Amino acid sequence: MDDADESRSLLDSENGGQTEEKLEQDMYFENVCNRKLYLATFSAVLGPLSFGFVLGYCSPAIPDLCKINNPQLQLDADQASWFGSVVTLGAALGGVVGGWIVEKIGRKLSLMFCSMPFIFGFAIIIGAQNVWMLHAGRVLTGVASGVTSLVVPLYISEISHARVRGTIGTCVQLMVVSGIMGAYAAGLALDWRWLAVTCSVPPSLMLVLMCFMPETPRFLLSRGRRREAEEALRFLRGPNASVEWECDQIVGASREQGHNLQLSDLWDPGVYRPLAVGVLMMLYQQFTGINAIMFYAETIFEDANFPRSDVATVIVAVVQVVFTAVAAMVMDRAGRKVLLILSVSRVSAQILTHLSGVRGVSADRIAQWVVGRRLWTGSHKYPAGLQTSLTILEHLGGRPDSPFQ
Repeated sequence: MDDADESRSLLDSENGGQTEEKLEQDMYFENVCNRKLYLATFSAVLGPLSFGFVLGYCSPAIPDLCKINNPQLQLDADQASWFGSVVTLGAALGGVVGGWIVEKIGRKLSLMFCSMPFIFGFAIIIGAQNVWMLHAGRVLTGVASGVTSLVVPLYISEISHARVRGTIGTCVQLMVVSGIMGAYAAGLALDWRWLAVTCSVPPSLMLVLMCFMPETPRFLLSRGRRREAEEALRFLRGPNASVEWECDQIVGASREQGHNLQLSDLWDPGVYRPLAVGVLMMLYQQFTGINAIMFYAETIFEDANFPRSDVATVIVAVVQVVFTAVAAMVMDRAGRKVLLILSVSRVSAQILTHLSGVRGVSADRIAQWVVGRRLWTGSHKYPAGLQTSLTILEHLGGRPDSPFQ
């Protein structure tokens, strides 16, 4: 047999193996039932929903607290600024803590753990007797938000299978903006205490529901608990699925991954290049300033002499939800890169336009610009956040067990 015949034989053998694997995969998914997978996903995304309520809470709460008659709780300008921004300090701490606990106690228990600072933080705000208690409550909810932003995408990616993972993964960002919209909308009818009570409902529900949800099969297999992993898969895939096959697939993928990330790996161009791109994309996303605007949305509209500042913030939140949902639906067709470039370029152009034209104009004109920036930046920043997250994940290997998770 000459070299050409040998190469053709090897190629046919490889194609035959891939076809057989594809048929085996199709047979497996024919018996999969996703009902309980969706229930587990819903239980988990209550975390991002709670995160959204934390982000949106201070916008309607600050005007109430600045006008309250109780001098112990009344916020001045500096205290109001800290009330909105101190949550980011807690979130930074939560991100560090979350990376440690998610490997120590697992994904499920980490989600249950992060619901507690949400609940306790809002409980402190509800019973606050002074400004320091308000700030302490915000820090606690920030810690919970930091843990949530790390653990929930990991949990969802590890319980879902390849055919629904992309669709389910988009729920995280959508639930964040939905939570912001919920906080803004509830603020139309509720004062700051009852709004905090409302914000504590999603994490309380998450804590209860997660008691009945399984740990992720991948984490259980990494700890050598195969029987429990099969039980978890049987819960998530239904009684008719051959869960032993998927367990073998997960084990095989983990072996292909190899060793965990080490400091020396950062010198590998295949590691540091996508990592640098991802970090820069995230930095730009934050430098749009939308989070700062979101914290003080109602105050900004009031300062711009907008007649119904509370309604304006709700309109902006609705725009954010709509455009995030649209981005989730068209992302696979249009491509991550195209949508990301489109969003970033439009946000950049809009911000530069306002920076160059804000001097010497009337308050009414400023109000129009505030509305325009909120609608424009908000409608592109959160879809951009969704695109950025997925792009980074795919650049770093696209695996739920990626060392960069």
